Amino acid sequence: MSFQFRAALVTLADLDREVLVKFYTRFLDLEPNPYIPNSYAEFQLPGLRLGIFKPKDSHKSEFANRAKTGISLCLEVSDLESAIARIWALGCPPPGEIVTASHGLEIYAFDPAGNRIILHQPSQNK
Repeated sequence: MSFQFRAALVTLADLDREVLVKFYTRFLDLEPNPYIPNSYAEFQLPGLRLGIFKPKDSHKSEFANRAKTGISLCLEVSDLESAIARIWALGCPPPGEIVTASHGLEIYAFDPAGNRIILHQPSQNK
């Protein structure tokens, strides 16, 4: 029997009273949909669904060392400086400087739970 993938989404665990839901609502300037308070929130982005969930008590230990996951949420933006200003205003200033990569400009930041966010502005010739 074969199957096809129908959709993909990235989910992040929110262990602390919806801190991530509030952060991403403000940072993305989007309301989550669907949204089940203290349980699940989903943000519909171009090409990606971002889910934020509250783990059940029996699963919380799985997320105890979440800051070292190796996963990065890469968000392509049209104006890197504006994205940096917004994330700075939310209390999550990037710890480094803007770097020039072969594909454009990028900077790393971290959400309140320690998940790495890569803000990326593609090169003009892309």
